[in-house]
Parts: sequence; structure tokens; C-alpha cells
Amino acid sequence: MAKLVNWYLFERKVKEKGLIIFSPLDVKRIFGVSKVAATFLVHRYAKKGFIKRLKRGIYTLNDVSVPDIYLANKLYDPSYVSLEFALSFHRVIPETVYEITSVSTKPTRQFNALGKTFSYRRIKKEAFTGYSVYRQGGASELIADPEKAFVDLTYLRLRKKKQLLSRFDKGKINPAKALRYAKLFNNGKLISIMKTTLR
Repeated sequence: MAKLVNWYLFERKVKEKGLIIFSPLDVKRIFGVSKVAATFLVHRYAKKGFIKRLKRGIYTLNDVSVPDIYLANKLYDPSYVSLEFALSFHRVIPETVYEITSVSTKPTRQFNALGKTFSYRRIKKEAFTGYSVYRQGGASELIADPEKAFVDLTYLRLRKKKQLLSRFDKGKINPAKALRYAKLFNNGKLISIMKTTLR
């Protein structure tokens, strides 16, 4: 069956489905082939340079533009973009952040894909909230609200005993909302910092 799926058919079907990123499982569903055949197809087309391997089991077509935030969400699931990148995105901090920073309920990890660095920091499941869905070019992207990105970053810097954020636009952060997010971490010091820093 895999032999019947030539490159032109493969490319057309993936585009018809609107798949920015796909896996062998997606290929299995689209073409009704076995798992082995689907894996063979993606390996063959990746080896020929027709598709790009983003990480093990995740691919994209060469001529498809993959938004950074969407890719960050897909590289390590569950996750949402937060910390410095989200604060820059919301213009809470003036700096441009090139590393795409996220949080996850899974262990801390880092990936390199499409020439960019994607890092993930672990937070507790109870605090895995406070993000919104943005639409870009047919992709749904998960990114932290300004308040949650600020709280996530403060919490992780506290744990690592790193210097806390000192230069940021307070006007873009709702103190009451930030305090609600801080309470999810059940950390007295974090709650105290929110109360004093954002008043």
C-alpha cells in the first residue's frame, strides 16, 4: 500500500487536511495504511529531503511556514508558551526574546528545531492554567496571559534562587489576576511578592 502513495499524492493530501505539522499516525489515518507503512513513508520522504523532521515523530512539509508558538506547543505536549517569551510577546518587558520559553507538567526539556531553541520548565499540574488560544494562519497557539507568564517566571526564579524580574511594565499586569494565579502554586513567598511588587 505504501508504494501506491507517491510524493505528489502525499503532499496534496497533507495540504488538503491543513496539517502544518504531522506524525506517522496522521499519515496512517489519511491514507488508511498500516502503522509500519506510514512510518516507512515519512522516513523515506524525510531522507529524500521532501519533508523536514522537527523531532522524532513530528514532521512538516518543506514549503510550509510553521509559527514558533504553534511549534512550541507541538514539540512537547502538554505545554503553553510562557515566561520571558510570553512577557515579550505581551510587551510586558521591552526586550526581544529569541528562545521560545514554555511551561509544562512534564520534566524540564530543551529542543532545537528549524534553527531555533525551544525550552520547557516544569510546573505543578494545579498551576497549569492561565493561557489563551490565539489563531495564526490556521494554527491554534497556546500562550500565557501576561499575569500568568509573570507569575510562572517569578515562581521558577524563586525556586532557582535567581534574580527576580525588575524591569517590566506594571500597567500591563492586573494585580488581582496575578495574585489568583500565584495562589495556585501554594507558595507563601510567591504570594507575598505579588502583593508587594504589583501594588
